[in-house]
Amino acid sequence: MSEAETHVKFGQVLPDQVERIAELFDTHLQVIDDVRDLYTARAALERDYAAKLQVLIRKASDKKAKSCAALVLGSDPTKSWDENTLTQSTLERAYDTIIDSMTSTAQDHINFADAIATQTIETLRIIEKRNDDAKKKEILFFQKLLSDRDRVYSDRLKSKQKYDDQCAEVESFRQKQGRASDDRHADRAARQAEQQRNDMVDAKNAYLIAIAVANRSKSKFYSELVPNLENELQDLHRRLMERFVKILIQAQEIHTGHLDTLQMRVANVRSRLEVVDLAKDQALFATYNLRTFSAPEDWKFEPSSIHYDTDAMNVELAPKVVIQNKMRRSQEKLLELRPLIESKRSELNNLTAQVSAYTADYSVGTIDDLTDKYLEAEHQLALYATSELILSTEIDSISNVVGEDTGGSRPHSFKSSLFSIPTTCGYCKSSIWGLSKQGKTCKTCGLSVHAKCELKVSADCAESEESHTSMLFRKGTNASRSGLPGTPVAPSASSFVQSISSEATSTEERVSAKVMFDFDATSEFELGVQDGEIVHIVESDDGSGWVKVENHEGNSGLVPASYLAICDGEVGEESGDTSKKRVRALYPYKAQGSDELSLQSGETLELSTGPRGGENYGDGWWEGFNEQGRRGIFPSNYVEPI
Repeated sequence: MSEAETHVKFGQVLPDQVERIAELFDTHLQVIDDVRDLYTARAALERDYAAKLQVLIRKASDKKAKSCAALVLGSDPTKSWDENTLTQSTLERAYDTIIDSMTSTAQDHINFADAIATQTIETLRIIEKRNDDAKKKEILFFQKLLSDRDRVYSDRLKSKQKYDDQCAEVESFRQKQGRASDDRHADRAARQAEQQRNDMVDAKNAYLIAIAVANRSKSKFYSELVPNLENELQDLHRRLMERFVKILIQAQEIHTGHLDTLQMRVANVRSRLEVVDLAKDQALFATYNLRTFSAPEDWKFEPSSIHYDTDAMNVELAPKVVIQNKMRRSQEKLLELRPLIESKRSELNNLTAQVSAYTADYSVGTIDDLTDKYLEAEHQLALYATSELILSTEIDSISNVVGEDTGGSRPHSFKSSLFSIPTTCGYCKSSIWGLSKQGKTCKTCGLSVHAKCELKVSADCAESEESHTSMLFRKGTNASRSGLPGTPVAPSASSFVQSISSEATSTEERVSAKVMFDFDATSEFELGVQDGEIVHIVESDDGSGWVKVENHEGNSGLVPASYLAICDGEVGEESGDTSKKRVRALYPYKAQGSDELSLQSGETLELSTGPRGGENYGDGWWEGFNEQGRRGIFPSNYVEPI
């Protein structure tokens, strides 16, 4: 577009379009009003944001004031401190800077809103009002020009009408004069006709003058007055838009200054965060939390107050067999545990190197997953190491007593079994009966014993080979490793080591029974029971027809075997807590036998009850029901209580 085209004059290129130019002017005035409303709403939002930010800052400041000391020095520092102590923390100073920055930012938004209100909104209002008034004056002037033009046009029409009227009068007088030529009033008529002709000539001259005036006025109106008015409106419009643009540019400068101020606040916070020294802060915490610590003394053997005894381990024949079996079991578990420890230690070393090489950034995901794996590996290794310590200590303690006498070389391979018909225990010769898994059977020779008698049986399995390595207890670790491919979990420490109390619980096998008839004790060896009472069997019928039981009060004694009916696992818990325990599977597991349950991650199971159900099953295994109602056992370290 040429320079001439970019500097057009409305008066030359838009003839007789004052109304349209005025409409354009009004439209731009409306745009100014709309922009002013926009900035008014923006200023209100800035003030609203500032108010909400101030409320947020007050809450954050209150929380910080309450937790500041604990953040820097902990909840119970050992030394006295003051506010200056807290300011020694680089993290605390950074936190203060964030609060101060947000406080200043809130005021910055208020200042920005005020600047927009005074320098943009108010200025737009004033120029809109002034230019609207100027436009109205121009329109009034245009109306005046139109009125003057129309008046001149009207004068021409009036002159034309007057001229026509005079011509008609002249013709009328001419006709009258012709008819009155011999009349005595002929002279008078002639004079009147002459006068009328003169009036007609005057009207004609006036009409011609009116035509000239109208033509000149029209020419001036369209060639000068209207173009000048249009150009004036154009100049007003141009100056208005130029000022409008300048005001908006000024608004952007105000906004830029506001953003620069905010950026300065952010940069100040960033510079404070960049000098946070976590090592220094941790040293400050340590300085104010130094405490004297002494490790607990070792425990020593404490003999019973009613029985004289020494701290020497008993190695008579029967207890010697038990500790030999214990040592063999610990050795087998230790052989299985040590490769896991080495594998986990290698995994931990690899993860440690990765964590050490990590450089902190603002992203999420990688380091969090890596840290989870690192901590999980470290915790698992610590638990494995504790299990190794316990097993090694058991082996050393027993080895120091028995020396090289490790017992028989053909150990039994016992596994929990069901006994639907009475079976004689191969050790104590008493009966094993009931459906509550209170006994075990050697998978090699078929020997059946009470669970409590298992460790008392010598390692002389008739069907076992000399070199056979037995697993006296079902290995939770074997089952753990037989899970679905890719299962990210390794056996837990509970798969290898049980506490003394849990071992005692799992070997006592206290079966529940329901009393069918009242029985009154007749000697101190007997126990009185009532019909319907639930008791626990301590010793089963040895052929004498009597069973030793214990009631819910803890009293024990003999009752006739025919007076009792064995309860199943669920009924046996009537006298205790009957609430059902539920667990959730953490990892997938594939059943390795008909008595086991397969698990799916997230699956919910209900633990069975009874002395041998649920958590009491033993050896790192729990018993329960899956969602289909099937009963079976599963690794305890694969689930979590709900």
